[in-house]
Amino acid sequence: MKAYSVFWMKENVANHFYYKSDILYRFLKEYQFNSNRTDLIKQYHYITNTFPVDSLINNIVDHHQNAQINRRDNYIEISMNGHFISLHIFEKHIKFRCEVLHEAEVLLFPILRLFHPYLFIISNDLEDYGWISPVKNEREQKLEQVLYSCL
Repeated sequence: MKAYSVFWMKENVANHFYYKSDILYRFLKEYQFNSNRTDLIKQYHYITNTFPVDSLINNIVDHHQNAQINRRDNYIEISMNGHFISLHIFEKHIKFRCEVLHEAEVLLFPILRLFHPYLFIISNDLEDYGWISPVKNEREQKLEQVLYSCL
């Protein structure tokens, strides 16, 4: 099974690093391998949000009423229509395991997209990473600006 981690990034970080996801990926991998470094700990807590564990678990259970769900504290196994995924929900990240990423797309990602758009996913085994959904970068537009075309 392949293992992945999901991080809930703060909005300003998501907006700034949306097109620089390789930098974010390298930082998160560095943090995973050196989680005792004070500077990395501070940066990690600055850029990530805390998952509301109970609310997220309730959303998962409510969304999958036709699935077989086994739950023990912050550990959940979801099985439905031949798809299976297991996940641990921690304070600052979610770890999940599945055979192919398509199972996560069917069983987990729709719920996470409804939950919050600023989620960054990295593979724990491969150099694979990305955002769960596009980040809307709405810039303030001045009403007095006009686009001209002189012919």
